[in-house]
Amino acid sequence: MNIGEIARRAGVSRSTVSYALSGKRPVSEETRRKIQQVIDELGYRPNASARALANGRTSTLGLVFPPAGNHYTGMQLDFIGSVVEAAAAYDYDVLLSPSGVDSDRSFQRLLGERRVDGAILMEIRLQDDRVDHLGEEGFPAVCIGRTADPDRDWWVGLDHTALAAACVHHLADMGHRRIAFVNRPEHLLRAGYESAHRGLDGFTKAAAERGLTVRTYCCGDDASSGQACMERILHDDPATTAAVTLNEAALGGLYRGLAHAGRHVPRDFSVTGVVGGRWAETVTPRLTAADVPAEEMGRLAVDLLVERLAHPDAPPRHHLLAPPISLRASTGPASAPPPSDG
Repeated sequence: MNIGEIARRAGVSRSTVSYALSGKRPVSEETRRKIQQVIDELGYRPNASARALANGRTSTLGLVFPPAGNHYTGMQLDFIGSVVEAAAAYDYDVLLSPSGVDSDRSFQRLLGERRVDGAILMEIRLQDDRVDHLGEEGFPAVCIGRTADPDRDWWVGLDHTALAAACVHHLADMGHRRIAFVNRPEHLLRAGYESAHRGLDGFTKAAAERGLTVRTYCCGDDASSGQACMERILHDDPATTAAVTLNEAALGGLYRGLAHAGRHVPRDFSVTGVVGGRWAETVTPRLTAADVPAEEMGRLAVDLLVERLAHPDAPPRHHLLAPPISLRASTGPASAPPPSDG
């Protein structure tokens, strides 16, 4: 069923049906009722392309979200789900674009063909050409994360600097003096991923403030990398009694590495970090952590984007979140590490 058939049955022109559907030009009440009656009888629903042509809106939001490695982590999937759910509440669909840089073909199609009304960008870098490109084009966008120059952008961010520092202070308050930091993979740090850089900055400054002995490590986003990373930590400094991690995907491996080394959590070794609450609950013992509010961040990003679409000239707005540390069972008072072999 199409506009031509509706026009034939209602005894009007195709353009009159189009005007009645889009509201672009006035149509008499009698004609509108006649057209609506045919539509109701036929169960006609205009497709998305037709609606977009009629009113200049696609009713679709783009989610520009490159997987950081060869897969999405649990936290990343939580973000995707939260954005889709929040968008549906506004009657928007979501189109996922796995674009890492503005030269990606997927990203160019999203913009050039105006497939979406606005975009939410994830995996933000301190210098992010996608954010720059959208700004230059005047294309409505909201970032989940902050660039190095955040005042010009619309964004929802997690204060990784403050949260990593809070983890350090929590461990230092429990007597830990030698602490390791487990970051995201090295290629993300090199690429300027803001969470990796700001988390490292917060950890380093807080450790210096408390006079701690620390080592920092990059770790792949998987359990086997986590286990190998913990083995390196204990090899490099067997007196290490605690770790702070930003890498939830490696969490199970960190625990496994401690178990293989005969370290009990939290009696011999404490672990904390910045991860999604759902994932902190999946390890044993459950992780004391600053829980990433993925659902809230996705909802706030959609709220901001819908607001920006409704008010194109509004000044940039943003939300910076810093949830408290949820005390669970993975941290305890520092104790002397077991003696090394030999």
